[in-house]
Amino acid sequence: MGVTNLNPQFLVDGSGNKSLVALTVKEYEESLEDLHDLAVMAERRDEPRLSLEEFEKDLKADGVI
Repeated sequence: MGVTNLNPQFLVDGSGNKSLVALTVKEYEESLEDLHDLAVMAERRDEPRLSLEEFEKDLKADGVI
């Protein structure tokens, strides 16, 4: 989904300031998934990386492909 596809609706207070935001349940759940994915990426940013070739070799060795 991504943040750019959100269609928020805002509730404003008596002064016209945005005070609440409303999303559809689907938008909310997809936003939570995006946040989770970002958190996982941040946690793993210092882990060693594999080249595509190494990754494919490991998958073949494990019998996945």
